[in-house]
Order: sequence, then structure tokens, then C-alpha cells
Amino acid sequence: MTRLKPPQWTVFNCDSRFRILVAGRRFGKTYLAMVELCRSAWSAGRLVWYVAPTYKQAKRIAWKPLQQMTRPYWASKPNETDLRIELVSGGSICLRGADNYDSLRGDGLDFLILDEYASIAPPAWTEVLRPALADKQGRALFIGTPRGYNHFYDLYHTVQGRPEWRTFQFTTEQGGNVSRQELESATHELDERTYRQEFQASFENLTTGIVYYAFDRDAHVRPVDHDPRLPLFWSLDFNINPMCAVIGQREDQWVHVLDEAVLSDSNTAAACEEFLKRTAPWVARSYLPMQVDVYGDATGDARRSSASRTDWQLVREFLDRHRDLVRGVWHVGSSNPAVRDRVNCVNAKLCNQAGTRRLQIDPRCQQLIQDLERVHWKTDSNGNALNDIDKSDPARTHTSDALGYMIAAQFPMRAPGGYRPEYLV
Repeated sequence: MTRLKPPQWTVFNCDSRFRILVAGRRFGKTYLAMVELCRSAWSAGRLVWYVAPTYKQAKRIAWKPLQQMTRPYWASKPNETDLRIELVSGGSICLRGADNYDSLRGDGLDFLILDEYASIAPPAWTEVLRPALADKQGRALFIGTPRGYNHFYDLYHTVQGRPEWRTFQFTTEQGGNVSRQELESATHELDERTYRQEFQASFENLTTGIVYYAFDRDAHVRPVDHDPRLPLFWSLDFNINPMCAVIGQREDQWVHVLDEAVLSDSNTAAACEEFLKRTAPWVARSYLPMQVDVYGDATGDARRSSASRTDWQLVREFLDRHRDLVRGVWHVGSSNPAVRDRVNCVNAKLCNQAGTRRLQIDPRCQQLIQDLERVHWKTDSNGNALNDIDKSDPARTHTSDALGYMIAAQFPMRAPGGYRPEYLV
């Protein structure tokens, strides 16, 4: 337990029955959880659980670290099927997933950790796990990074000041496991809300209201000239009506959007011809075939625009036919990034945590501009935010999706690469 850092010790030494720890990424939450489990199981007959949002997450995050920490104290070989470790002290530690929380009924618990509680369904606690602590007067520790104003936020604020409850909130920097240089680097890669949520443990509205909240027409829209020294990028969203693409250039960390192509009731072949038409003046001024970096919707390899060829096959054939004019360079992955990751990448270009804007859009891109101003997150019938974009307006989302594919491919979200001690998640 000598490896606990001072903020972790603060949580560890608290004797409140129910504790909540809200902390930034790489704070050391999982290592603290392992130490807490070992302490709580160190008596005969005690049963303690570590519960993650899913069974697979519990095994991936905690099983190996827990085995390594407890190896000298095994009473028998750990049960790989039940994810159970019996200790020589007579106590037991089990890992569980909350994805099928009704299956967790029955056992009385002495101690419980709910990891990434923001991603665990609230009834798992209220209907199943809280009652499991009743007969033994068991204790619980909730840990996690915020995910907007959901039930984790509600619990954190509701219980403050209540007897038996204690709350803690620490940033990544306070955890002492990530260097300041790495955090400074992250401020240039993440938009301000995402940075505050992930590294400052702040509850942020990332899935409600306007999707591209960092967009400012006055700051981002201005005439953009083609630079003959730089390659073009062409990023496509394979929607039938409309089919959309954006054309631009990347200059180091900057993204310059020169033009958009929005075609009603169209197809991939027509989109290719429109690209050649839009870029003809720039291609004509080039002595050599112009490099075109191609990005877009990865599902284009599944969707067929003709009897036998997929969308991306049609694009490849088009570029091959015009090798005297353009030289295509492929940047299309096997799958698309998660929607929220893609959105966060775009917002980081619009304005990152350091206040830097690195995205310029030509005024001719009217559909893209309207997307960035008007696209909203989807909500359910009760007005609760969902983790997906509202696509009820057929004219919206497609040009911003196209831009997002390019930005997410070239400037992806990444985890900090600073000091990573064993057991840390």
C-alpha cells in the first residue's frame, strides 16, 4: 500500500460507509480499487465485489492486476470462470459485470466497488447491489470519470452532507501519474469541454444541445485560397440524398476547407465527376498529377452503388482512370470512429482547451456551415440526452460527417502517454 499517492490515501483513509470518487483519467483509480479490495477481504468469511459496467470490462481492467497483487496470499488457484480469488485469510474477492445486473442477486456483501459508475445502469445499485449490503452493513466505493449530467452526477451532488456518505473529486494532475508536459500537450488536441471532463473530472454537457458547440461563424468562416504546394483532401459521406463531400487542404495542424459538394438524389459515380469538376482549376495549374488524400465513411465498402461494386471500389476505379490528373492516397479505415470521438475531434479543431482554432471554412461551404451551427444531439421522449446525433432533418449532418471522418483520421483522440505505473487504468 506504499504505492498509494496522497490523493488516493485521502480516499483510502476515509471511514465513511459510502464513498464516491470522481477523478480524471490516469488518476490511479484502478490501483486504489485493488488495494481497497484486498483490505476489505482480509478476514475470514468476508465477500467483496468489484463491479464494472460489463463482465468483459471487469475482466479486462482488473483481473490480471488483482491476480498479481494477491498472488502471495492465494488459498487456491483463482477461479477463471467465476473470476473469484480465495485468500488465505478466509476472504473472497469476485469480479462482476453490471450488464446483467439481475444475475447479481443473492449474495450478501461486505464491501463493493462500482467502477465507471457513470456507465452502470442506476437500478444495478438501487435494486440489486444496495440491498446486498444490508444484512452485513457492507460498505461501497463508487469510482469513475464523469459522463455528462447523468445519474453519477445526480448521486455525487445528492449525497453531499448526508450521514455515512463522503465525496471526493480529483484531477488527473493531482493524481501525479501524468506529467504536466503531457497534459499541456492534451490541451492542444482536445476541445475544452472534453479536456475538462476527461482530465479535470468536471461534469460537462457533451451530449446535449448543439453538437459542434465550438463553432463560431465569425472566427471560422473566411475565404480560403488553394495552396498549390499542398495536396488536396477529399472526404465523402455516402448518403444517397444528398450525397456529400468536402474538399480541402491540411497544413500541419491546420485544416482548410475549400469547397463542398452536395448532390441531391445522386450516386458515387456522379460524386466522383463532381469532384473532378470542382478541382479542375487547381489540377490544371499542377505540372504533375495532384495528390489527393481520400477519407470517408468506412461503410462504403459494404454499400453497393452498382450491381457488383461497392462505393469505395467505384472511387478507386475513378482515380485509376484519371491517374494523369490525380494520384489518390487512401486513408479509409476498416471501421468508423465512435460518433462522440469523431465529434470531439472536430470540436478540438474548432477550439481546443488552449483556446487555439485550427479550422477555416470558405463561405461557399454553406451546407457545412449550417451543419456546424444547427446539428443537435438526439434526445428520448422525455428529453433525456442520447449518445447519438439527431438525423431527423435529411439535409443535415452529412457534410459535417464527411469533415469529421477526415479530422478523426488525421487528428485522432489519444490517451496520454505519460508515466503509467502497473495496475493503472
